[in-house]
Order: sequence, then structure tokens, then C-alpha cells
Amino acid sequence: MAEILIYTTEICPYCVRAKALLDAKKVSYQELRVDNDLALREEMQRLSGKRSVPQIFINQKPIGGCDDLFALEKSGTLDALLA
Repeated sequence: MAEILIYTTEICPYCVRAKALLDAKKVSYQELRVDNDLALREEMQRLSGKRSVPQIFINQKPIGGCDDLFALEKSGTLDALLA
């Protein structure tokens, strides 16, 4: 099973949507909330090069945000990454 890490904030609708897709796939993931943790937000920015949430990593590879995750699903490549 893939190691999935998702940086989120509490009120982000894109975070909710990305987590819902991962939940529907019945995969476990580690959620790191950056809304009240400046050091964690800086870590997310350093690893992804981006400031927006969510930032999703699969097996330590930056996937991007919600739209990127859904693009992988639409292309049929997400399941292989999650395996």
C-alpha cells in the first residue's frame, strides 16, 4: 500500500474533496493540518514548492493539489500509484 501524506487546513473545500476521493478509494493517509502550525506550513512549501492546500504526496512524490489528484483519477493512473 502506498504512503500518502496530505497537508490541509480545516476550512479548505478542496482539502475535503481530496480526502473524500482518498476515502472512497479506501486508502489510509496521514493528514497534516497547517492552518495553525507555521513550521509545518513552511515544511509543506519547501517540499512542494507551493503555498496552496491541499498538497498531496504519494510515496514521498509530490502529486499537487485536489485538481491534480482528480486528474490522475480521470486518467486512470491513480489506482496504480495507490497500490
